[in-house]
Amino acid sequence: MNIQTKQSGPLVLSGRDVTAVLGPTNTGKTHLAIERMVAHESGVIGLPLRLLAREVYHRVCEKVGAAKVSLITGEEKIQPPGSRYSVCTVEATPRETDAAFVAIDEVQLAGDLERGHIFTDRILHLRGRQETLLLGSDTMRGILERLLPGLSVVTRPRLSHLAYAGSKKLTRLPRRSAIVAFSADEVYAIAELIRRQRGGAAVVLGALSPRTRNAQVEIYQSGDVDYLVATDAIGMGLNLDVDHVAFAQNRKFDGYQHRLLTAAELGQIAGRAGRHVRDGTFGVTGKVDTFDDEMVRRIEAHEFEPVKVLQWRTARFDFASIEALKR
Repeated sequence: MNIQTKQSGPLVLSGRDVTAVLGPTNTGKTHLAIERMVAHESGVIGLPLRLLAREVYHRVCEKVGAAKVSLITGEEKIQPPGSRYSVCTVEATPRETDAAFVAIDEVQLAGDLERGHIFTDRILHLRGRQETLLLGSDTMRGILERLLPGLSVVTRPRLSHLAYAGSKKLTRLPRRSAIVAFSADEVYAIAELIRRQRGGAAVVLGALSPRTRNAQVEIYQSGDVDYLVATDAIGMGLNLDVDHVAFAQNRKFDGYQHRLLTAAELGQIAGRAGRHVRDGTFGVTGKVDTFDDEMVRRIEAHEFEPVKVLQWRTARFDFASIEALKR
């Protein structure tokens, strides 16, 4: 195992046999993980979204057959007898596994105030017998190298160009646009306006049932509608045919307070514009102020502050007494 405990002393972490594949959006990191997983006899991949887990599940099924693949999320469980590959949300991944391969996607979420402790736990403890990949933003490089001595790091460049397009009215956004907001009320209000003015819009947000979410993605991907209104969930690796991302809001509630999005968060979402070698654009709409020159430069160049703090929570609470909990 890559995480070893000395008989006298603290836990010693090692990055031996662990590879971090880091880079901006649209670099093919998730595709690489799928290819590597099916090259092994067994594997587990942990993903940040239920919708992304389902997408990856279908892609793995196409490669090895549905009888060999499990899907495990907080909402869905598909577990054929004897399945060899497990596609999970990170929260649904086991803390330990005998699988030959393990991948954890979007590892920068280890810094998230609400979910970060789960990502940190899996980064530190979940290992494949033969290969482990940590996928995410290159803002994680420094902290991963400090946590996991001996870690191998591979960086991947973005496959297409991302450019700022300024401010546009909702009714003048180009076709194949994704409009991003951070409340269900705002998402539905924007979708209704687009439906009245432009003929149709799909809606993607976490409160929808799996079947409804999947159906909404499908009507957008098939071209039945040309506009998608979504929360920041689209920034977490969903492979959508989006040419332009428009921010209708740039503040979100992070579990503690309403705050402006950081440059890295804006970049993660804006980066969903453009697929493979097709270039993409991003901008603002509605009441959101235009981005200043420095913000635009950082998003276009994918230059963001390194992650300095990860969230962590012990899995070994002692509930015997108040004093025991304090320890």
